Amino acid sequence: MQKRLTADEIHAIDLARPPITAANAAMAERATLGILLALSASHMMNDTMQSLISALYPMLKDDFHLDFTQVGLITLAFQLTASILQPLVGMYADKRPMPYSLAIGMGSTLVGLLLLSVANSFLGVLAAAALVGVGSSVFHPESSRVARMASGGRYGFAQAVFQVGGNTGSALGPLLAAFVVVPAGQRSVGWFSLLALLAIVVLFNVGRWYARNMHLAAPRPRQVVEGAPVLSPRRVAVSISILMALMFSKFVYLTSLSTYFTFYLIHKFAVPIQSAQIYLFVFLASGAVGTFLGGPIGDRIGRKYLIWASILGVLPFTLLLPYVDLFWTLVLIVPIGLILSSAFSAIVVFAQELVPGKIGLISGLFFGLAFGLGGLGAAGLGKLADATSIEVVYRVCAFLPAIGLLTAFLPDLDRARRRGAATRRMQSTAG
Repeated sequence: MQKRLTADEIHAIDLARPPITAANAAMAERATLGILLALSASHMMNDTMQSLISALYPMLKDDFHLDFTQVGLITLAFQLTASILQPLVGMYADKRPMPYSLAIGMGSTLVGLLLLSVANSFLGVLAAAALVGVGSSVFHPESSRVARMASGGRYGFAQAVFQVGGNTGSALGPLLAAFVVVPAGQRSVGWFSLLALLAIVVLFNVGRWYARNMHLAAPRPRQVVEGAPVLSPRRVAVSISILMALMFSKFVYLTSLSTYFTFYLIHKFAVPIQSAQIYLFVFLASGAVGTFLGGPIGDRIGRKYLIWASILGVLPFTLLLPYVDLFWTLVLIVPIGLILSSAFSAIVVFAQELVPGKIGLISGLFFGLAFGLGGLGAAGLGKLADATSIEVVYRVCAFLPAIGLLTAFLPDLDRARRRGAATRRMQSTAG
């Protein structure tokens, strides 16, 4: 078991470090920004490869004669492996940090892509999707931990930089599918394994930085006590439950678009497959912009208020979407992607601050929850589409953002910190 540093040992490490000058601080800031950009680029490559799976759905549906339920099961296979394993990976890494696990996990994604390119049955596609999910289960919680290590205290900004890479990759998937995979066929997916090789190289270098700077992940006893908000265990549990409900609202709706939006456009407006992929790109690109803006905005105005505006604020647009023509559908998906995606970084950082010292566990739990809810949502919505129609799916999902009303019951963490600091000062004076 990893040895915990005592306060005296941490103090000795601090004394051994060279004095912090302006030049050294600037060099350190450039170094950590480089790590954030490397993580963001790796996230982009990772999620580009993942999004190829959903971008292939129309082709796979025709080639393997699948129904909507089976299409949803492909998403479930990918996201279930990721959702179950991510909290376990995060919890283990909290005790035993694994600097090079990022590069190793990307190897699973590489194998999954190669299998997907040659799969000749529905079960083969499911196995390939599951292997890509295993890669995600390692990548997301550990990358989130490294992003926080390299944040310099700007946690929302760091998570946003990390997340925008993933959203950009998710947006690129449909474009690559439209202009490469659809014309060239399923085997062309194998070429994208080169992205996995590149990501492995980048993540190996990130792992070297991680191994040299693991002290940044070790919480200082004084900071843990003085920096944490004072909330009862019951209040923390209720708050985590509310955040999970908000994640349900957000990711089931996002899954309805990322998995079935191309089918919706093809069915309702007779849009060609390539055009539908481009329209899906517009939605996902809007989500990438929203994710990037959400981090620093949350740092500035407060994460609770950003979550409130993001989840509930998208409701008017989702209610309109099922009842408009093609032009207004394309107009509405831009604010839907922009607003709804802005909350994820804020939700993750809010949860990390509720449970300080458990960065890996919380990151894994919430990334895993995102994948798990998305997978279960995809399977359930596929069943609904088979029983009714693809249009009914969007009429039902339109009400999901109303769950954002629960944000009102989240605590004000800044106020809780101030109250805790005042209480500790009084106790110190009394002592």
